[in-house]
Amino acid sequence: MNAVTRRDAVPPMPAADALVRLVARIRHEIPLTAAMGLEAGTLAGDSLQLRAPLAPNVNDKGCAFGGSLASLMTLAAWALIELRLQARGPRCEVYVQDSGIDYLAPVWGELRVTARLAEGEDWAAFFAALDARGKGRLTILAQADHAGMPATRMRARFVAKRALAKAT
Repeated sequence: MNAVTRRDAVPPMPAADALVRLVARIRHEIPLTAAMGLEAGTLAGDSLQLRAPLAPNVNDKGCAFGGSLASLMTLAAWALIELRLQARGPRCEVYVQDSGIDYLAPVWGELRVTARLAEGEDWAAFFAALDARGKGRLTILAQADHAGMPATRMRARFVAKRALAKAT
């Protein structure tokens, strides 16, 4: 066996159907997301996209409500981590530790948010920390674009903690 054991290996991004199942779970467990019209977008490489229609997320000016953009970016970043954890195990709870958002321009159409690892972050270090200490941290970048230009950006730090086994 080589120096990297199966437990230390970084799982590949799951297939698109895993994102569809996760979005269905989110819509069921977080009522706000159903009201927002949350939809699965795409999985490509190390990025994940979520979408929502403008109509249920509109503000008084007719563009996307900032709270909807913040929610969608947070969900996309969380989902990126959640899918990797589901592919590898063990069961973990994922929390937002802190985040910051820059609103650069209005979004006048469908909300599309893409999440990816921040520069300098890597899955191997995250999973190594999770294995060694029962928790790991990652910084994720999420961005909503409009007309091919960045409209909203979020940088968020997430913590994953190994879930405790339930007593029987």
